[in-house]
Amino acid sequence: MREVLAQVITDTVRDLCIKANIEIRPDVLAAIDKSLEYEESATGIDMLQKLVLNAEIAVCDNLPICQDTGYVTVFVDLGQDVAVSGNLTAAINEGVRRGYTEAYFRKSIVTKPLFERENTGDNTPAFINIDIVPGDSVKITVMPKGGGTENASRLEMLPVSGGVDAVRRFVLQAAENAAKSCPPVIVGVGIGGSFDKVGLLAKKALLRPLDAVNPDPQLAQLESELFAEVNKLGIGPGALGGTVTALGLKIETMATHIACLPCAVAFNCVATRQAEAII
Repeated sequence: MREVLAQVITDTVRDLCIKANIEIRPDVLAAIDKSLEYEESATGIDMLQKLVLNAEIAVCDNLPICQDTGYVTVFVDLGQDVAVSGNLTAAINEGVRRGYTEAYFRKSIVTKPLFERENTGDNTPAFINIDIVPGDSVKITVMPKGGGTENASRLEMLPVSGGVDAVRRFVLQAAENAAKSCPPVIVGVGIGGSFDKVGLLAKKALLRPLDAVNPDPQLAQLESELFAEVNKLGIGPGALGGTVTALGLKIETMATHIACLPCAVAFNCVATRQAEAII
């Protein structure tokens, strides 16, 4: 059994929080550059150029890409042959606290969501998902998500009889919310599982590189078709109209009940932020 100190987890999460908020994901930046070749709206082209400039300024001046430094969503692939010496959840939250405090990022998390809504002051707690995987390493992925993209998310328990057509209609209805999510967006679609799992599937879909083709040919075809249809909505960069509403659309699935067809749609904005490390 390999031992990993909780302090190492904290230091890693601290560094990932800072990196993710300053450096836009390289494949997303490349997709924005490429989208300049086919955006038809002059305003849209101007918006895309400004987004590239904004990303460059963030790196040069060590500033966050966006003022909304978001929920800190943390995905942990924990090797089954690893023993963390200490409290893993506390170590992750301490890393978030240090990252957001030391980098002077905006703190956006409030307690008691229905009443006092008092800011926690350090952007904790993080929203953590842990998967136990084979091996003796720990993979940590930090994905800050802005409030706008979370508000635009949708989840529906679709009728099984609706099949692919019901999924297609639901995804396109949800995609109309892209205007609220600082487009061009990345669209993550979760299909299957249960009420609580399908939202997580949609967020995991956002983690896939934009140039990664789905290994399932049927899902790859559906991703391609839905991506094209989302871009026909005309929402465009900055929701100012145009042909580039989305930079990518990815689908993740899992087994489900014979009577169920859960479907969820999650978004990442143009400031898609993600950083990962393997310990």
